Amino acid sequence: MFSRSLLTYEAVALPDRASMSDAEMVSAAKSFYEKMRKRHSVRDFSDKPVSRGIIEACIQTAGSAPSGANHQPWHFVAIQDADKKRQIRLAAEEEERAFYAGGGGDEWIKALEPIGTGPEKPHLEIAPWLIVIFAQRYGEFDDGSRYKNYYVNESVGIATGFLLAALHHAGLVALTHTPNPMKFLNGLLERPASEKPVMIIPVGHPADDATVPSVAKLKKPLDEILSVF
Repeated sequence: MFSRSLLTYEAVALPDRASMSDAEMVSAAKSFYEKMRKRHSVRDFSDKPVSRGIIEACIQTAGSAPSGANHQPWHFVAIQDADKKRQIRLAAEEEERAFYAGGGGDEWIKALEPIGTGPEKPHLEIAPWLIVIFAQRYGEFDDGSRYKNYYVNESVGIATGFLLAALHHAGLVALTHTPNPMKFLNGLLERPASEKPVMIIPVGHPADDATVPSVAKLKKPLDEILSVF
């Protein structure tokens, strides 16, 4: 929670800086790509435990992301409790059944066919952890007064990317799950109305027989996603 008294401008020397040659930078960039291209969205989880410390370290990384006006408009809820995971699964599947019954529209449902998804979400219980990400529409100073958050969607999206990269770097697999609507999560997780649930991320180790849809490995080539002037 911010204190108004601390919100003054003061320039400080850049505390961290890298000193690498061009060749070292290219090598580092390619090494990171090789690491990240092995990330997979997984729906088949093992129930093998994952320590809380690992989850906390990854969320701490997410919290280091840049944000509009440095307001850090996010909150992460990490759930290990089996009963709470069960409640989330039941509520999410209720929304998913409505979606696949036609609520999502024919075009959207057709687009999901190559992914092989459906309304049943057992991974929400099997994965040892669920991380629910909330976007904060506004924040509060330590005196209780409100302040507006800026670029909330962009900021939370960047933090989510940091989180997924950190989880992969830690040797875990994850899935981005977005049942629609997700308002049920505010009540289940005791979050205020000022926060909007954005995503549920099951986290853990892959099951021994885990699979991924083949189309998930079809990535656009660089010349389709990059323009250089």
